[in-house]
Amino acid sequence: MDISRIIKPWKRQPHKAYVFTNATIIDPVKGDSVPNATVRISDGKIVHLDVTGSAPATEDVPEENIIDLSGKYLCPGLIDCHVHIAVVPGEIDLRAYLDMSERISLLRQPHVLKTMIERGFTSVRDCGGASLAMKEAVEEGVLPGPRLFIAGRALSQTGGHGDMRGPHSEQLCCGGSLSGISRIVDGPAECYRYARDELRQGADFIKIMGGGGVASPTDRIEHVQFSDEEIKAIVTVAKNAGTYVTSHSYTPQAIKQAINLGVRGIEHGNLIDLETAQLMAEKGTFLTPTLIAHVMSKQMNFLPAESAAKNAEVLEKGLRAMKMAVDAGVTVCFGTDLLGPMHFAQSKEFSVRSQVLSPIEILRSATINAARLVMQEDQLGQIQEGFTADMLILDSNPLEDITVLDRAEQSILSVIKDGRVVTSRWEKLTADA
Repeated sequence: MDISRIIKPWKRQPHKAYVFTNATIIDPVKGDSVPNATVRISDGKIVHLDVTGSAPATEDVPEENIIDLSGKYLCPGLIDCHVHIAVVPGEIDLRAYLDMSERISLLRQPHVLKTMIERGFTSVRDCGGASLAMKEAVEEGVLPGPRLFIAGRALSQTGGHGDMRGPHSEQLCCGGSLSGISRIVDGPAECYRYARDELRQGADFIKIMGGGGVASPTDRIEHVQFSDEEIKAIVTVAKNAGTYVTSHSYTPQAIKQAINLGVRGIEHGNLIDLETAQLMAEKGTFLTPTLIAHVMSKQMNFLPAESAAKNAEVLEKGLRAMKMAVDAGVTVCFGTDLLGPMHFAQSKEFSVRSQVLSPIEILRSATINAARLVMQEDQLGQIQEGFTADMLILDSNPLEDITVLDRAEQSILSVIKDGRVVTSRWEKLTADA
């Protein structure tokens, strides 16, 4: 009797070994495809990679686990660096979510996670709302889903982007009060305390609302939020714990303040100028634009009137800003920031970016750049020996047309995460139980 399976009946079976032959590997580092490759995976890792065309050693691998990938492409698993799994489908517009209970959200989050991995996202970085319990449930195999890197609750000032009280609300807010996917904190002392508390509760990094936002009802996009002393406190906490801070910031003023105080990542950045982009490149700051969120918010009329006007401004300038950042040498990552009923459009970010970026620039944003941001560059984002076996089997080459990743049901034949076949639409490969 295996007592571990009684204690945790969802415990997964041991990893299978697979050998993939005649594969064309998509290499985001070199920006090309490598034909006639053999890849062996075992215990969740890529244990052998051969591109010489020599016959693979397969005698200890069951015949059904030796997969001929002739005419197919093996791509690293995708990483979405800005999601909110806690703002789940089920309501028509943003206002409805103010009354949604955490219990309802938790029961719907498994659906969000399952559909994400079916689109090929084997890892996601949640920028506010995801819990350690959900992260552990995915890690242990209770639920199917992408690997989670979480910020816990984002930190916001009173009246900032994370404060969802309307201008007529007289509800009082005290230190650390919860507001949707955020905590409200004011002053360095509260910033120290609640940044530490997010880390205590399992946050992998800290997210701050460093500037005005679209969805928040009482601030403006051009507002700079948090004082220097508050941001310094949060950065100090993160650095002491061996991690980093990322900031929701649209404008040059908010971005410059954040990165000059040690913030490592910028979310959105739609109103960036060339001077700020050059400073980000110099400092090694990561940028995660999230353009599809603005596109879908407009199409689905998701936002109230005061937010819709702000959304129109940042949507118009977002593509130009992202192109400027890439050209300036900023490390740009893939992000979507979709809320509520819009999660289905996650892969459409590839098509949006294709208007101004090349396929390899976009693929790098969702693989090697993203892996660096989540501090897993020696484990994720590439198909290399020793890396985690996160891979997609594709029927088209994304380096020729990146929008194939926007058509997951047609183009992604199988999704492999941690060496397990999570989902498969291909008769040659069956999903692992």
